[in-house]
Amino acid sequence: MDVFNVTDQHGSKLQNREVIDHIQKCLESEDYLKLPAIGPTGGGAPPEDESTSIELTGTDRPGLLSEVCAVLASLSCNIVKAEVWTHSRRAAAVIQITDEASGLAIHDAARLSKVQELLCNVMQGDGASSSRGSTRTGVPLGTARAERRLHKLMLDDGSGGGGGSEEAVSGEDRCGKARPKAGAKVVVMDCAERRYTVVILRCRDRPKLLFDTLCALTDLQYVVFHGTVDAERRSREAYQEYYVRHVDGHPARSDAERSRLVRCLEAAVERRASGGLELEVRTEDRVGLLSEVTRVFRENSLSIIRAAIATRDGRAEDTFYVSDAYGNPVDGRTMDAVGEQLGDAVLRVKRRGSGSDAPAKSVAEGGAVSVLGSLLKGSFQGLRLIRSYS
Repeated sequence: MDVFNVTDQHGSKLQNREVIDHIQKCLESEDYLKLPAIGPTGGGAPPEDESTSIELTGTDRPGLLSEVCAVLASLSCNIVKAEVWTHSRRAAAVIQITDEASGLAIHDAARLSKVQELLCNVMQGDGASSSRGSTRTGVPLGTARAERRLHKLMLDDGSGGGGGSEEAVSGEDRCGKARPKAGAKVVVMDCAERRYTVVILRCRDRPKLLFDTLCALTDLQYVVFHGTVDAERRSREAYQEYYVRHVDGHPARSDAERSRLVRCLEAAVERRASGGLELEVRTEDRVGLLSEVTRVFRENSLSIIRAAIATRDGRAEDTFYVSDAYGNPVDGRTMDAVGEQLGDAVLRVKRRGSGSDAPAKSVAEGGAVSVLGSLLKGSFQGLRLIRSYS
């Protein structure tokens, strides 16, 4: 039995009966809870004729999204929705496109093959042996499923152990510099008495944090048997504690497996908690708009850390998190230039990202004991639960 105490996005009691009924309907639907994959999906995906879905993975670099948008525009493809994530010099995207003329999904096999070929060349960058990229097409996915796919894509993209993998360079940005941590502290321990692996995570609370950490555990093939989640409203800290086993019924059996679990959970938290200047683009949608916006960003040496692209009722509603080409904060003169080129009515600076994702508490060097003590909050309660119900 799972019990969740939830609020709306403003922290207030959930009162909207329509939302409550929708949550219940989704949770009771087996199709909705299935792991999404590229290709036909049930429950919640847009109709097949509305758009075509493209999945991309490859080495991150400044101007990458601009190049992708330019290729799609040259092939008369219109981007109607997209989610783009970057982490540790890797990039992943789920993009929904339509035909420029008909506004419908693209079914022509030869044309889709050309799209895949050109985009794969873009994702491979300069063709160096260390670069790798992939492109897949299929029917469109809903928003939540696109985010679910991004977690899986980034894990699969970095699980090979090569020099460019996400795990191998975890903690570095696209320039190879140390990336600011999102403040996640992860401890993995053994519970030999009950044959569980205990996973404890503490970090700054934010929307979709629980979703992100559970995606990581699921993608690593772990099953959660017991868990405690606590979001402290005053300190804005989140505490998560899980008792897990691998799908084969065994706990983590080696230091390497436990270390990988720590790295992947840290990455799952950091992907969406990336800093950067948050920019909103709100204007009437038109063919080539995204290509134009990303070109202006590239020409002004802005790098896109994360992006959410949407089209609603004929209007573009796009959000970008950006830094300069070296991963540093964007200066005012650059933003003035971008604003002049795009128009102040189109572009809005929503918030500065430099301190928004800073950890709630800093930990001095040598404070490992105090960190562990802080992480273990509530663990004895969890152990009592296991003794009672296992």
